[in-house]
Amino acid sequence: MLYLASQSPRRRQLLEQLDVPFTVVDVDVPEVRGANESPRDYVSRVARDKASAGLASLGAAEAIVLGADTEVVLDNDVFGKPVDANDAKAMLHRLSGRTHEVISALWAIGRGQEHSEVCISRVRFSALSEAQIDAYVTTGEPFGKAGAYAIQGRGGALIEHLEGSYSGVMGLPVFETARLLRGLKLIP
Repeated sequence: MLYLASQSPRRRQLLEQLDVPFTVVDVDVPEVRGANESPRDYVSRVARDKASAGLASLGAAEAIVLGADTEVVLDNDVFGKPVDANDAKAMLHRLSGRTHEVISALWAIGRGQEHSEVCISRVRFSALSEAQIDAYVTTGEPFGKAGAYAIQGRGGALIEHLEGSYSGVMGLPVFETARLLRGLKLIP
């Protein structure tokens, strides 16, 4: 049985596209980057911690838990979710007119097995005016989103170019997830 260690409605929707039955398991893991931890290692560790916590909470012998994490990275800084409007505006100012990376990591953990995938996309924002940033933050969409934007929503209008995975930027790279699940014989 497959479990998704995430409360993200976007991740649920993306996983549903693969037509694999799954159950959501609620986990709460700290998302704090270590002092010398690279952004990629950090994102991978958090995804692995989510899957491990989900498996530990279940105790089911046949369970496989999928954990995922997605972060926006610019200049080696990991942009988490904004804490307030000013934080969201500051993130969007830094992203304006620049290319950043979006790292999505996946871990599938079951009894005696662990498999992972990483997807790195490059996203270029157009140069944003103060009015554009204010208007976007006022919508409320930046909150709860890494990097203070949602590519699948109004935030898509801020993006000039995407190189990589659209679904990965949303929070669950569908191609890499399918490859992982195929390796586990959960989908054909």
